[in-house]
Amino acid sequence: MCIKCQSPKTLRDNLIHLCPLNEFCHSSIYIQTPAPHKSSKTTIMARTNMVFLPCIALLFTVISVSDGAGFTVDLIHRDSLRPHSDVKVQDALQRSFNRAKSLVNNDIIFPQSTSTEIVSDRGEYLMKISLGTPAVETLAIADTGSDLTWIQCKPCISCFKQNSPIFDPKGSSTYKQVSCSSTTCTSLQRSSCNSTTGTCLYTMMYGDRSYSKGDLATEKITLKGVSIPNVIIGCGHVDQGTFGAGASGIVGLGGGRESLITQMGSSIEGKFSYCLVPFLSGNAKSSKMNFGENAVVSGAGVVSTPIVEKTPKTFYYLTLEGLTVGKQRLDVSSLYGSSASEEGNMIIDSGTTLTFLPSDLYYQVVTAVKSQVKLKQISDPQGVLNLCYLSTGEVPQVPAITAHFKGADVKLKTVNTFIRTGDNSLCFAFAPATSFGIYGNVAQMNFLVGYDLKKKTVSFKPTDCSKA
Repeated sequence: MCIKCQSPKTLRDNLIHLCPLNEFCHSSIYIQTPAPHKSSKTTIMARTNMVFLPCIALLFTVISVSDGAGFTVDLIHRDSLRPHSDVKVQDALQRSFNRAKSLVNNDIIFPQSTSTEIVSDRGEYLMKISLGTPAVETLAIADTGSDLTWIQCKPCISCFKQNSPIFDPKGSSTYKQVSCSSTTCTSLQRSSCNSTTGTCLYTMMYGDRSYSKGDLATEKITLKGVSIPNVIIGCGHVDQGTFGAGASGIVGLGGGRESLITQMGSSIEGKFSYCLVPFLSGNAKSSKMNFGENAVVSGAGVVSTPIVEKTPKTFYYLTLEGLTVGKQRLDVSSLYGSSASEEGNMIIDSGTTLTFLPSDLYYQVVTAVKSQVKLKQISDPQGVLNLCYLSTGEVPQVPAITAHFKGADVKLKTVNTFIRTGDNSLCFAFAPATSFGIYGNVAQMNFLVGYDLKKKTVSFKPTDCSKA
């Protein structure tokens, strides 16, 4: 288990002593260990192998705006940075499963502290942000399942390869390390103190044994149309894992206190939205992410469902009441009883490709789909998904599926429910989970999805995102 530094002499001593690399690989992120007592402060970093959702790349310039004013940025799926191939599909699906293993594992303990960090493994969208003064642009993974924003920094003691230059905090006039005695440091799980400098250290760990360790600091982040001073960030000096060379770290867009969304405060009035272009459609159009006034979802066809407050606050919890396949409705409560249909049984996650349903519900849905699809069943050529059909050319007619959230019936189209994993294979884009569900990004594509954290709602509006 990681321990706090006692008398480190150098930054390297500090970080390595905080959590030695050889120790980390064997004990630091055992998310399937027995549950500690409820009062335990053990932090579970729930995430593995880049979770789903297209990676978003956003370019931002320094422009001051009034509180609540809106702005829009582009989102770029990480796999759009390389030629289209079946390998991209396989990679995205595998990342999806790796992430879900962390998020829905029954053995994960959710500590009661509101400052607990439950961090998933990397999402699918890259965000291009400007950091520091003068501003330096870099790409990082945009993740609605993470809170703390961190990037790789000089001096890089042990870092993963990245394409863009590594950020040098010494070159920024607005970079400031956080003191050990500050509330920012003491409230962050997996924090420790550099006893030599009196400054705070952080450790982020992921279910695939990827990790980031370094200095906790404040810095200015600039997005298109808005400059945000004194954002809490991690400046990583020891970072390893399967992050990919396109990214330099993670932008946390979750609901916790350290997330960028929370820290933007009144400047966006608690509102953000995104519209995801189907990333396997061949459409070169970028997806969009909106903040503030630009993020309002209104007009014909909008349905809204409450966000349920649960611990950890990182995640956005919704209540799934059931699914309808064709004309056959399957209610969660009838399959599991009242405990499974309790409020907040589904996480909406931009970092997960597939939608994961509790296993019994999933197999009931699969049975209903099988009874209504007349195509020949085949094995997934990628060896990932359970239900696949032989299909060439145009996507065949498949049963309509509606997701029944509390107060909101979201009518899905074929692009949301089936995914091509090969030239002749069409597979059902849902998978079984062992616990609570995850509403992934394939199900969200071609919807304008809006979060209003003041009203505590998530809204869905059918939209051609290539034209949004």
